[in-house]
Amino acid sequence: MDEQADISLSPDIVFRKIYILREKRVILDRDLAEFYGVKTRRLREQVKRNSIRFPSDFMFQLTLDEAKFVVSQFATPSMKTLGGSLPYAFTEHGALMLSSVLSSERASLVGIIVVRAFVYLREMLTEKIKIAELKKDILSMQKKYDAQFNHIFDAIDRLLSPPEPDPSKKIGFR
Repeated sequence: MDEQADISLSPDIVFRKIYILREKRVILDRDLAEFYGVKTRRLREQVKRNSIRFPSDFMFQLTLDEAKFVVSQFATPSMKTLGGSLPYAFTEHGALMLSSVLSSERASLVGIIVVRAFVYLREMLTEKIKIAELKKDILSMQKKYDAQFNHIFDAIDRLLSPPEPDPSKKIGFR
């Protein structure tokens, strides 16, 4: 059974809804409610009924300043779209815990996709860190060795840098 075909949600869509707040990667309650196919109000009710399952490292409620920041930074049209009260932000563990308290087949499938999106994000960040460390090592080697190796270091640097976009390629439908 292909779960992504059943609910038309991909890790890439979820990935775009992961924000960094309080130095944690989180997804807002309204986005999770949409993914899980429930109303935000129902999601919050289940969280309150199962509050023991949502410690502060799984979920937290945004402050007014954080909510204003979300509106200004993440293409949220207004505070009104965040709902009647301050939204909740769920870490990867909190988002997965939601799938157990919502207890539906869709919730189980969405939980898997959410975890995959967080894993993908971690892998991307790890890869960027590795490339940055490699560039730093090469730079220190460049300083250590004389000019005869500069052409080798230039070639390695070009291999590590992302290619420039081709302006002649158009994006979109023809």
